[in-house]
Amino acid sequence: MSINSQKVKKVVVVGGGTAGWLAAASMSKLLGQDIEVTLIESDEIGTVGVGEATIPTMLVLHHLLKIDEREFMAAVQGSFKLGISFENWKRPGHDYIHSFGDTGKGCWAAGFQHFWLKGKARGLSRDYGDYCAELLAAKAGKFAVSSDNKLNYAYHFDASLYATFMRKIAEAAGAVRIEGKIVNVATDPDSGYISSVLLQSGKSIDGDLFIDCSGFSGLLIDKTLNTTYDDWSEWLPCNRAVAVQTSSVAEPIPYTRSIARKAGWQWRIPLQSRVGNGLVFCDRYLSDDEAIGSLLDNIEGPRLTEPRVIEFRTGQRQQHWNKNCVALGLASGFVEPLESTSIHMVQRGIIRLLQMFPFGGMQPADTREFNQQMREEFHFIRDFIVLHYHLTEREDSPFWRHCKFMKIPQSLQHRLELFKQSGRVFQKERDLFTENSWTQVMLGQGLIPAQYHPIVNMMSDSALSGFLADIEGRARDRVAQLPSHQQFIDHYCKSVAM
Repeated sequence: MSINSQKVKKVVVVGGGTAGWLAAASMSKLLGQDIEVTLIESDEIGTVGVGEATIPTMLVLHHLLKIDEREFMAAVQGSFKLGISFENWKRPGHDYIHSFGDTGKGCWAAGFQHFWLKGKARGLSRDYGDYCAELLAAKAGKFAVSSDNKLNYAYHFDASLYATFMRKIAEAAGAVRIEGKIVNVATDPDSGYISSVLLQSGKSIDGDLFIDCSGFSGLLIDKTLNTTYDDWSEWLPCNRAVAVQTSSVAEPIPYTRSIARKAGWQWRIPLQSRVGNGLVFCDRYLSDDEAIGSLLDNIEGPRLTEPRVIEFRTGQRQQHWNKNCVALGLASGFVEPLESTSIHMVQRGIIRLLQMFPFGGMQPADTREFNQQMREEFHFIRDFIVLHYHLTEREDSPFWRHCKFMKIPQSLQHRLELFKQSGRVFQKERDLFTENSWTQVMLGQGLIPAQYHPIVNMMSDSALSGFLADIEGRARDRVAQLPSHQQFIDHYCKSVAM
């Protein structure tokens, strides 16, 4: 029997953390008893564990895993997220929110931005975000999960506690954890497929399918299979981050803060009892010591951890699935956490693998399709992140001058030109971000279209005024019914650890 047609019964996950345990939990619980899942994790090797913000797609896999949201949020000391506040990105002192959900209401030929643009020209429109309930709720510090007042939301959580939570689900479903450090990876001399891994203890673990969740080291996908990595640092120059945790000094806000600094940006992610802080930067423009100093000068509350610097390189593997190895998380690629997409891409990789799982053996058509879909989604996310850096008025530092004047991918250039000339935005297949997301960020960064769709002129000024006022009023009425974010957490999912 060729190794390509060998049935997959033994799955070996290399590495724990969010990616490893989410993969182990999903395969153990959703693929049934025919699959044996083993996860290898070394206590000597730490995880990055700073990604504490998510996007609404997170709820999809949680639903499949039948996770109780209240139990989950209490266990991970979580808070809720309605969007991201971008501060100083367009220029120092300016801010806007990229919110979840929909803004306004469009028609078959034109999105809401066209109605808003005409209203703006006539002096009838308020701020674009005033027509989105999620954005207004974020600014008001309000939140609730309700069947009659549904908001689009995601989570903030402690990444280490999240891995622990997923580990319980995985082990309850039959996954087995083996403690140990891998010292050698054996491959089949004919096919090059991975056959087993050798632990420092001398124990050898064989498998049919290997999931590389070993982080930036890429133990299997890179060091063993030498899978090519596409480097995107020409468009995304930040290559380091420094992270620190602080105690909370105020109630958690229902959004992430992203604050642009002179050579990168700072995140603030509020949990129930602490705040995750970090500075993403480029070492060509800022040293590690300067970055640490900048971060510590701009945090609130007592420090709970010492600052630690993390090196990274933006890009992705040309093959996320190579031979009998599938890379997830940082091993597969990394686009900095500006829009909280890292865990989403882990989830997308897992769901795609479950959909194309090689029960009967590795099929080249499956691996090609998997890789094409993963690459396309990574490209769309890359362009969306580059958008934030490039579309700016800032020229106050070498870093920002580089970002503003750098050559950008043609795919992004086309989107910017299309919106600038006509106000048009189209969501493409496998593009994570909706038309509303692209519109919010382009407007927020200062790109105002030269014209709107003529169909809007079928509405008189008085009708347009009433149309806009009705949308805004409905959004404000929805927010007025909500409790504060803190009140909802206290009632719904207060952490037992507090």
